[in-house]
Amino acid sequence: MLALREKIALVVFYQKKNIYSFNALIGALETVEELVDIKFYFIRGSENLENEIDRICENHQKVVLGISFFTTQLWEINDLLKLLRDKYKERVLFIAGGPHPTGDPEGTLKMGFDIVVVGEGEETLIEILYNIKNNKNLDAIRGIAYFSKEKILITTKKRRWIDLDKYPPLPVKNVKFGAIEITRGCPYACYFCQTPYILGTLPRHRSIKSICNAVSVMKIYDKLNIRFITPNAFSYGSPDGKSLNIPLLEKLLIEITKIIKPKGEIYLGSFPSEVRPEHVTKESLGLILKYAANDNIVIGAQSGSQKILNLCNRGHSTRDVYNAVKLTSETGLTPIVDFIFNLPNETEEDIDLTIDFMYKISDIGAKIHSHTFMPLPLTVFAYEDVKEVDEKIVKTISKLSSRGLAYGEWKKQEKIAKNISNYLKKIKL
Repeated sequence: MLALREKIALVVFYQKKNIYSFNALIGALETVEELVDIKFYFIRGSENLENEIDRICENHQKVVLGISFFTTQLWEINDLLKLLRDKYKERVLFIAGGPHPTGDPEGTLKMGFDIVVVGEGEETLIEILYNIKNNKNLDAIRGIAYFSKEKILITTKKRRWIDLDKYPPLPVKNVKFGAIEITRGCPYACYFCQTPYILGTLPRHRSIKSICNAVSVMKIYDKLNIRFITPNAFSYGSPDGKSLNIPLLEKLLIEITKIIKPKGEIYLGSFPSEVRPEHVTKESLGLILKYAANDNIVIGAQSGSQKILNLCNRGHSTRDVYNAVKLTSETGLTPIVDFIFNLPNETEEDIDLTIDFMYKISDIGAKIHSHTFMPLPLTVFAYEDVKEVDEKIVKTISKLSSRGLAYGEWKKQEKIAKNISNYLKKIKL
């Protein structure tokens, strides 16, 4: 009976919030000839995962379950893992990856995971599956964390940053679609953001050829709405991520347009990515108007107080934000401007400045996208205190929302932020 079972199954918990990371991982795994016999399963929903693993275990000699998650998902993943661990014990190898496990490997292992992938996962997961297939030890693999038999945390050496062109951004054999990652890494190192601490401060750009290959595959399946994953949509091709490379960005848009015309649409600088305010220029906006279908761009402001921007290491001014909103509105696009309430070191004066600034830019066409500060592992602000959103901010957002000028999930984030803060200070669920 054992001989009739396929050897290895990789099951991925394919949640809406985490599909982008798994698309990149599976795309990479598909390129490795030695792993061609591994069967992939993409499962959505906790109940489906519990039910499907039973069947998968019956049909495979070894089952690996991969779960990627953010800190905001910590509690739901913890509950799910307890249930699965109790049921499957040693029959399944549980692997965690993504922003939270990378920032908090010890806490993630304490939840019940066997291995944590720290940082970029493409080459690490390739090596893990190769070693499992060939009955080799996993403990020397770079870029992982695990507990020794004595329950001591072991973190292996860090991997080098990968060349994005080495692997496709989307699975081709196990066909999945989504936004295409065009840049990885951010030079700004804002103190509340995990991106530079996990993916580096030197941007790495996927080549136009690699991006267009993915677009061509999507076209075969009539998937013609093209979106991008990038820390800053206007920085594509920039050697440092701070200057602009308008000619190369335009070349990318031209080449994609050739592939997807006449029905396809490009969305640049809108969901799921945003743009830096100082990079909003007549030239960059001109590319949106000429090649893209979006009627808005998302601009990261975060505060209306210059002091708070400086203390967050944002690297831009409130004047940059105002100019970006004004320029965007004048083109006919809607500027959606991100703000984070309750940032560390915020005083009454900073709150008043932010309120005044939100009114000021909404008067010239901005729509406010509201967030609450959440401490995240690895960041400079990881252990900062979390407060309730000031009542004056609450009233302001209520007024702007009633006029259709503000939206966001700041209330939900406010509750989660308190839980995260308590967790990070105790590393205890």
